Amino acid sequence: MPPHPRAWRCLLAIVALAASAWLPAAAQTAAPVEGVDYAVIADGQPWRPLDGKIEVVEVFSYGCVHCFHFQKLVDAWRAKAPRDVRFTYLPAAFSAGDNFARGFFVAQDQRIDSRSHHALFSAVHEKSLLPRSGASIEAIAAFYATQGARSQTRFAKAMASPEIDEKLNAARAFAARSGVEGTPTLIINGRYRVMGRRLEDLLVVADQLIERERTQR
Repeated sequence: MPPHPRAWRCLLAIVALAASAWLPAAAQTAAPVEGVDYAVIADGQPWRPLDGKIEVVEVFSYGCVHCFHFQKLVDAWRAKAPRDVRFTYLPAAFSAGDNFARGFFVAQDQRIDSRSHHALFSAVHEKSLLPRSGASIEAIAAFYATQGARSQTRFAKAMASPEIDEKLNAARAFAARSGVEGTPTLIINGRYRVMGRRLEDLLVVADQLIERERTQR
């Protein structure tokens, strides 16, 4: 005896639900809406030459508690990101006196930024070793000395150098032409500024825009 039609509908619903669980989050979400989920950046340019990659830049601040909470989401997302995606941290550098941004660029030059990135967020937001704003060059250099900086004195000197001034200016110019007004902000290929309503939305929309860029190559 064939199953009752209602039983068939129930079975089909269960199969459809099970299948949807295997789809990526972006595939289960409506297409992003310009002006709501993202903004197109007029004459936008990537932070670095793409070289065949899809660039995702997070404009962030160590003093921003939202960036601190967002970091855990980014960690999980990066662990699963496709190989053609290049994720880049870029300090907001809204002012020349942003010593966190200066320290980041020196740490990057000394190749200790990977080990120090999470530690600095923790120092500010969990351990209260550094203030959210107004940290001195000396205090930040002392922190990086605990993270493998070659010399605290040289680190502090580098933070005030013309080379770091130039990097701050470049970061500030990128943020300005990309329309960045706060942190965290994600910029995709210099073309799209993500505008998710919640921190969780940012990466979902980013995935959708990444796929758009991939299909338009």
